Order: sequence, then C-alpha cells, then structure tokens
Amino acid sequence: MAKPNIFALPPGVDFARELLDGLRARIDGPPEAMAEVELYVNTERMARRLRSLFDQGPATLLPRIRLVTDLADPLTRAQLPQPVPPLRRRLEMVGLVARLIEAQPDLAPRSALYDLADSLVGLMEEMHSEDVPPEKVAQLDISDQSGHWARALTFFNAVQPFFDEGAEPDRQSHARLALEQRLNRWEIAPPQHPIIVAGSTGSRGTTAAFMRAVARLPRGAVVLPGFDFDMPDTVWDRLGDPMKGEDHPQFRFARLLAELGLTKDDVARWTGALPPSPARGQLLSLALRPAPVTHQWMSEGPNLPDLRQACADVTLLEAPTTRDEAMAIALRLRDAAETGTRAALITPDRMLTRQVTSALDRWGITPDDSAGIPAQLTPPGRFLRHVAELFTKDLSAEALLTLLKHPLTHSGAERGPHLIHTRDLELHIRKKGLPFPGAEAVQAWAQAHDCPQWGAWVAETFCDQREAGEPALADWIDRHVALAERIAAGAATDGSGGLWQENAGRKLQEIVSGLAAEAEHGSPLDARDYADLFGAILAAEEVRNRDEGHPHILIWGTLEARVMDADLLILAGLNEGSWPEMPGADPWLNRKMRADVGLLLPERRIGLSAHDFQQAAAAPEVWFTRALKSDDAETVPSRWLNRTVNLMTGLSDRHGPEALATMKAKGAHWLALARASEQPLTTAPARRPSPAPPAEARPRELPVTDIKKLVRDPYAIYVRRILRLRALDPLMRAPDALMRGVLVHSVLENFVKATQDDPANLTVETLMQKTAELVGDAEQVPFPTIRALWTERMRAISGWFVATEAERQALAHPAHFEVRGKAVIPALGFTLTGQADRIDIDDRGGAHIYDYKTGSAPTGPQQKQFDKQLLLEAAMVEKGAFKDLAPRHVERALFIALKPGDLKEVPAPLDESPPDKVWEELALLIAAYLDPAKGFSARRALMSDSDFAEFDHLSRLGEWDVTDPADPEVLT
Repeated sequence: MAKPNIFALPPGVDFARELLDGLRARIDGPPEAMAEVELYVNTERMARRLRSLFDQGPATLLPRIRLVTDLADPLTRAQLPQPVPPLRRRLEMVGLVARLIEAQPDLAPRSALYDLADSLVGLMEEMHSEDVPPEKVAQLDISDQSGHWARALTFFNAVQPFFDEGAEPDRQSHARLALEQRLNRWEIAPPQHPIIVAGSTGSRGTTAAFMRAVARLPRGAVVLPGFDFDMPDTVWDRLGDPMKGEDHPQFRFARLLAELGLTKDDVARWTGALPPSPARGQLLSLALRPAPVTHQWMSEGPNLPDLRQACADVTLLEAPTTRDEAMAIALRLRDAAETGTRAALITPDRMLTRQVTSALDRWGITPDDSAGIPAQLTPPGRFLRHVAELFTKDLSAEALLTLLKHPLTHSGAERGPHLIHTRDLELHIRKKGLPFPGAEAVQAWAQAHDCPQWGAWVAETFCDQREAGEPALADWIDRHVALAERIAAGAATDGSGGLWQENAGRKLQEIVSGLAAEAEHGSPLDARDYADLFGAILAAEEVRNRDEGHPHILIWGTLEARVMDADLLILAGLNEGSWPEMPGADPWLNRKMRADVGLLLPERRIGLSAHDFQQAAAAPEVWFTRALKSDDAETVPSRWLNRTVNLMTGLSDRHGPEALATMKAKGAHWLALARASEQPLTTAPARRPSPAPPAEARPRELPVTDIKKLVRDPYAIYVRRILRLRALDPLMRAPDALMRGVLVHSVLENFVKATQDDPANLTVETLMQKTAELVGDAEQVPFPTIRALWTERMRAISGWFVATEAERQALAHPAHFEVRGKAVIPALGFTLTGQADRIDIDDRGGAHIYDYKTGSAPTGPQQKQFDKQLLLEAAMVEKGAFKDLAPRHVERALFIALKPGDLKEVPAPLDESPPDKVWEELALLIAAYLDPAKGFSARRALMSDSDFAEFDHLSRLGEWDVTDPADPEVLT
C-alpha cells in the first residue's frame, strides 16, 4: 500500500447507513468475513444504530463494534493496570487541593476548592491524552510579575506523583497505555483482519494517534464524517496553523492529512452517496471559509447554484424570546409526531431543551433526550441533597416542610396520614411563628394532636442533625444514607421506602454506592463541604430512561448529529455564547502557553461545534432557530448562521435574498402558530367589585382597627369578615414591622410597669435592659442581625421616650395595659370591640389613652375622616366598654410615634370630634353597610392609588382602576 487508507463521506448523508453499505461492498467473501472486521465508532448511539441496520437484513454475522474510547486489545487487556475510577481521582484531587489551601491560604479561596480540583483533573486527563508531561509545562519561560504562575506551579508540582512511572492510570493515561501496547504488538504482528475507524474527527491526541496507526495498516481504513469535498486546495493549505484555523470545521481533517503526508485529493469517497442537497453543501462550504479567505465570496459566490433550490427545505426562525423559540419548535415536533416524521432537536443549550420538553408535555409527548436529566434534579437527587443540608445548619421550618412534603418522604407506608399530619403541623408552625421548630415543640404538638409516633419520628430524624465536626467521608455517607432511608421509610415501617425504586432511584443508588466504594480516598470534611461535594458529584451524573421517550421525537447533543438518522433536524439556539459555546476560563494556562506545550486550544471546541453544524445543516430538512433576546438582552447570531445569511444577502444573481425571505417566511408561519396557541381566550375585563351580600351575612361585630378599612377599602372587610378568607401566615415569619411592633409594645409595657414598681427605674438604662430581655432574646428574634438592628433602633428612641414618659406619668397614673373592651349599638345589633395599648388615670378620674406606633402616626385630619381608632376607643371608654374601667371622661387620647427621626406625640382631635359625635357617625356608617343594597367597594378611598391592599389579587385590580364606577352587585 503506497499511502494510508483515508476515506470520507460528505456532510448530510446518513453516515451509519453509508458506512454499512460501503463495508458490505468491500467485504466480499463467506459470512465469517464480516465477523472478522473490527469496527471502531465514536459514540454508543452510533454503535446502536449500526447494530439496528445490520438487524434489518440481509442476514449476516456482525462485525466487532467497539468505541474509540476503549482501545485496549481484548486479548491483552489483562496485562494493563486497571484505570482509576474517575470519582476516586476526583476525591484524591479534592483532598490534595484542600491541603494546599490550608497550608497556603493565599493560593486560593476555600470556595474555589471543587472548581480547582475539577479543573486540575481535566487538565491532567488532557495532558495524558496529548502526551504532555508536567516537566514540559514547568519549563515554560514565563515572566510573571503577579505571582500567578508561581501559584499555578505549586499545584502542578503537587500533581506530579500522578504522572510518575507506576502511578495508577486514569482514563486518559489508561487509553494511552492501551494504545502503546497495541501499537507495539502491531509492530511485531500486524493484524490480518480489517480494522476500521469511522465517525471520529480525531480531536483527542490518543484518538488521532490511533487513527493514524490504523490508516497505515495493510487492512486498515479511516472513514471521516462530514468531509468537505467542495473546499478548494488553497483553503485546505491554510488550515495548518492551529493558532489561526482550529475553529474551522475541517481543521482536524487537515491536520490529520498533514500528519499522514496526504492531501485532500488522497481522500477517497467511501461510497458514491451524495448529500441530500449538494447545492446547499456548496453554500455552507463557502460561507464557513476561514476569515482570511472570505474574499472568495466575491469570486466563488456567483458560481453557486440557484439558492432557492439549495434552501428549499430550510426554515429560518428568529423568535423575539427564547420562550417563543421553544414554543415554535415544540409545535413543529408535535406535527412531526402526528405525521410520523423522525425529527431531532440539536442544541447545546440545555435550558432551551427543557423549555421545549415542558411545552411538549402539554400534548403528552416525551422526547427521547440523549442527555437525560441531571441526577441532582431527579426526585431522589433533590431528596438526598435536602437531607444533606440537614447536617449544615439548624433545622428551619422551610427545610422541615420541604422534606416532609417531598414525594419520597414517608413513602414506605401510610403516606396519607403522613400528609394530613404534615398539613396540620404546617398550619401550627405558621400560626405560632416557629422559624426553627425544635424537637420538644414538635413532640408537644404531636402529643396534643394524637400522633405521638409520627411526632417522635419527625423529632428523631429531622431535628438536631447539625454536625459541627469533620468526620471521614465514609462516615458521612453512612450517616447520610441511613438518615435518608429512615426519612423515606416513614414512622410506620423500616426499609427505605421508594427511595431506591424506579429508574432514577436505581441510578442514584448506583452513584451513592460508587461514592461509598471510593470514600476511603476522600479526606475529612465538615458538613458544608460534604453537602457541596455530594451535590457536585450528582451534578456530574445523568439519568436516562430510554423506554419512556417518543421513538420519533429526539433531542441530541451536537456530537450526535453525525448519526444522521432523522428526517428533520432543528438546529436551535444559534446565538453566540450558546452555539458555539464560549470556551470556559482556564485558571492554569493561557492560549499561547497551551500552544507552546502542545495542549488543545480553546478554539478546539468551537471547531468541533462548527463541524457538527456543517454536518447537521446539510440534512434533508433543516430548521435554523434563534432568539433575538435572551434575559432581556439583545443576542448576537451564531457566527455560522451570520455568515450564511450575509453570503445569501449579497448573492442577488443567485436569488439569495429571495431564498432568505422564503426561509424567514416559513419560520414566521410557525412563530405565528406558536403565538396563537398561547393566545388566551377573549374575556371581558373584570368590573370594579362592589359585592352586596344579604343583610344576614353582613358582619355584626368589628374591631376598631377594621373601621378604617371599612372606610378606605370596604372590599377587604367583605373578604375577611363575610367570606372569611385570610392569607396564610408566613412559614418563616419575617422580621417585619408587625413583629417589631409587637416586641416594642411588650418592651414598653414592661418598662412602664417597672417604673411603677420603682420610680428610680425611669431611666434609659432600664429601658435598654427591658429591650435586651425581649429584643435580644434569640427565641423571640431568631435573627442575629435583626436583633442588633432593632436594639440600636430602641437606643435611638430611648432618651426621648424616657423624657416624655416622665411628663406622661406626672399627668396620670398608668393603670391598664392591653385592655380589651366592647360596646354595643343596640338599635343595629352591632358590637364594636377594641384593645387599648395603654390607659392612664389622672387624679380627677380622667382617662389618658395612648397608642404606640412604630411607624408614622395618622395626622389630625386623617383621624377625623378615616383613621378613627383613638377616637372610637375614647367613645368606648365613655360608653363603659372596658371592664373595671369607669372614668368620668376622657381627658386626652394620643398616638406616641416611635419612628427614629420623627419622634412625636400626635393627639386625637377630641375637641373637633367628641366621643358622642364619633359614636353617632359610627352608627350611621354601620347602618349604611347593613343595608342589603350597599356594596363593599374595592379601594374606595385609599390614601394613594399606589397603596397596597391585601386582597387586590382577588378583586383583579389591573383589569379595572379607581376611575371605574363601583356598581353594587347584589348577592343572594
């Protein structure tokens, strides 16, 4: 054989089918001749496709189909050391990096531990694959003043033992050893059977070396996928320099040919198959020319075929948003499912594929996603991560209920009673405001609700799990698994419930078992590091269920486009940063340093993506899709799409603009369908509500605080008092104005009582002592920052309050705190209830009513018209509404505003609105709202149109505004 055997197939052909046809044409002999063939392919999907094509007939023996990632000879595999599991190497690297950071904290922050470990593992594998020893990296001549290179060398020196002779090999070094073993054996005894490498571009050094060796064998051959036969020699000759051409789709092939001493003309066609649209292939070939020779567009463009014919089966969809893009793609895939068309969505944008999958779910279509679901996002993955978080911090109400409601919790038996208990416990936590429920509180509640066994299970498995030490990794896994299984089993049974069941559960059990098997190679970890490590391990794994996906609706990665067994290919997410993906940051070597030592450049991934794009874009029917905006930012079209569109725009003689307009029109059609599918049904906007329920349904008792709402927003009274609807209390009570107000009232009450016991306590020091007892109590305020903030807020008002309190006590004696009362309007059968913060009695028996406000106090005019709380309490005092309180009159009533920077006393206008008058006005107001014809109008007289109202969502504010009339709607 004069030259190495290199064959190729053009972009767009069904590579697997043509590979098989060419193989059958060349294997002309008895049936066992095919069984002698050793066929290496690039992916497991390609191997499955080849087997399925063989199964279609005619009957024959199968060749030995293997992957290029497994180069060990089956006959001599036992002589090779076993490769280290990737997880073991990762754990070893985490421990190594952790020790380096502990010894030299200035090397890197602790938060970068796992990223640094993963990047080091990736760099080591690349160095093994490209046969680059650490010494070559260390010998780089770097003039670095910042010290970065010195820090990087610290890490390189630490990983030196992994490259020493006799070190346990990882996957890439094992592949290198397997290749060396095989090539040495071939030197002695060349194989006499056919060996073919098909479908690989040789992007990795080990794979490329294997391809070169096979091509030189007497009965060896390499079949390249997506080889551009249309590209002229002048362009091929420019692809030799990786610093300039590695991002071109044909660069890997040009490099392989150069290393074999071949030219483009030495590459033979494996079969005579032509691509579905040769004219489109010529267009793409010219559009993707390297930047230095794009002037060839001017000379070669006019020679292209009619672009209307070339792009007859191409659709260009430019959607306003990613949601519109996903919806249009989903509609096209649904159409393909109904017509029996085999369609594949190809994109590296996993967020887009999830959006498409979600849209397809509404029609009951589950695509066959080759990437599956990240293990951390599966139900058992989420469950195990939640359990791991229990070790990191005190149990919060949110964490407790998140786990209690998880579908795997208590899945062993009696799931129904468990959900009932969970609901009741949640309502209790919300009502009592328990942000951090403890074991004693949970068990006390369970005892009171007749479920002590369930309560004991919750207290035992969820409470007090925080771990402060640094146990060994194996101990962490044992404790983690035991706790997860106990939670999954539930209170009524043993075992593990449904945790390890179904496809996802079995995969997670496999991951956890693998971690346990390698745990001895991990280092001691604290709870936070263990939870982060466990989450990172799950994030690196995927869960697939090949049986649930639709047989004709596929989601592929870009690499799988080479299989080419679909009638329609949708190339989605064609924006810069998405396709191609931008190379990630390399914390170790820059672009030039990589080139100097022989490592792969960042453009390698771009070049591979470009090749995958050229392959897929030549399919029988193609969609190009992109979103014009992503996250409210303008996007830039993918460089390959941009080049193709620009080339077509300039080729008016070849009808390029017309072809482009047709492509966009087809995309606009599907985009219009997508918008129509999400167009809501036309309904009339809601009117401004003013419900008028019958008289017997109207409230006959209200607190004084609701009178303001009855005046300003009657609809809130209708919802709360008639419909009896209330918003759920927050699960984690926020340190809001309500909590602060309750605490301030308690602090001031305790302080004033202390001054009554001993007048010497009327000091700032005593007030701050009472503040520390309540505001500084971790159980009362379980938020350290808020405790400090509110304490300082009290300190800011303490001087003013003590001074004015001395004046108040000189006028009257504090007699009643938080006193409740009620007064009746007999003619209406209505009762007004109220609770006064504080009532002092002077020497003449006059009442002094005080109300503390931690925010702004209402002004006099506001109190006269709307906020009548103090005026009504004064009227209630004179009506004898408060038990054991019978003053002859109300001397004064005032708000004590405790807002820092605006400290003041705001008196109620008793002279202008005396109690008798206020009571008469109240009777008129209540009588009006007891009239069945009177409606409870929404937002009747709020101070500002922008004010928040509690039930705006129920009134459907936005479909109406305050200028709309509120016509009463009589209810029966």
